[in-house]
Amino acid sequence: MPVVDIQALSVSFAGKPVLSDLHLRVEPGRLYALLGGNGAGKSTTLSVLLGFLRPDAGTVRVAGVTPWEAPDRARAQLAYLPENVALYEHLSAVENVDYLLSLAGRRHTSAAITEALRAAGLQESAWRQRLAGFSKGMRQKVAIAIALMREVPLLLLDEPTSGLDPGASADFHTLLDSVRARGAAVLMVTHDLLGAVEVADRIGVLEHGRIVHEAEREAFDLAALHAHFSGRARAA
Repeated sequence: MPVVDIQALSVSFAGKPVLSDLHLRVEPGRLYALLGGNGAGKSTTLSVLLGFLRPDAGTVRVAGVTPWEAPDRARAQLAYLPENVALYEHLSAVENVDYLLSLAGRRHTSAAITEALRAAGLQESAWRQRLAGFSKGMRQKVAIAIALMREVPLLLLDEPTSGLDPGASADFHTLLDSVRARGAAVLMVTHDLLGAVEVADRIGVLEHGRIVHEAEREAFDLAALHAHFSGRARAA
């Protein structure tokens, strides 16, 4: 059963369509990259999955749960990493993991927390440091450690490599491989075409609320897609 199952999803604001007959599925252990520019509908798709929006039409399941009918149950099945991860600046990496897991009703030993931080790729010298001095890439690793310890079936990523240098982006993509290897499904919304082609199993291009191009990574025609968007830019 897919972890994310979106069928014929439509959403409009003030009568203006934002998503139109959207179909999207993500199976366990797979990474789906949803590409699109500003206004394509990426954020709206995430808002529906998080239970913040009720659509006009269609069905959506997150690990079998309809998000707007049971938002707490749906969110318990996922970890969400926004573009800028919100963590506590005055706490260390270990303290952030411990505190945020406790809010979710989970308690873990210090050894388990440091092991999760190690698995997420955070260097040991940073485990006890306050997050105030962390880079975006380091913050993401703390958030990934939290997601690993929650053992949820779905990871939602919103522009995860925005603002990262090439080395940090490569490290993050390697980290996503370990998340998939644990059997989690990953849905990543991004405008980074090259990054998506590097890391995703399947790629969909969202334009005006519809998937206009979708393929497995091996079959994805990067040149044709580049020509498509270049033609649209010239026409504009």
